[in-house]
Amino acid sequence: MRKVAIAATDAPPAIGGYAQALKVESARALVFVSGQVPVDTAGQTPSDFAGQCRLVWRNVEAQLRAAGLRLDDIVKVTTFLADRGDADANGAIRREMLGSHAPALTVVFAGVFEQDWKLEIEVIAAA
Repeated sequence: MRKVAIAATDAPPAIGGYAQALKVESARALVFVSGQVPVDTAGQTPSDFAGQCRLVWRNVEAQLRAAGLRLDDIVKVTTFLADRGDADANGAIRREMLGSHAPALTVVFAGVFEQDWKLEIEVIAAA
């Protein structure tokens, strides 16, 4: 499988840490991970944004691992943030978790399912 970052010259560039588009060629597996939430296996939710965000990424990683994929296989991330004020921390933690890997990205500011949850993340991965 080959992933090719796309950046159209007649559209604005990405504003950091993601690809405007990602072309996947010859994938053997395509996995759609439902929105992962900041709840651990004991049903606990951290109170702070950073703790919730890292937990959500660990939950994403667990779902991918169960499907035989890794974070590097992500081709699209959609993040739902409850508070615009968490946008910078969200981006920093995403880059911490993904390193130099830059999938396509959408961030939406919206209410999330539970009042205490500060975010939800869904991904599409291909291998």
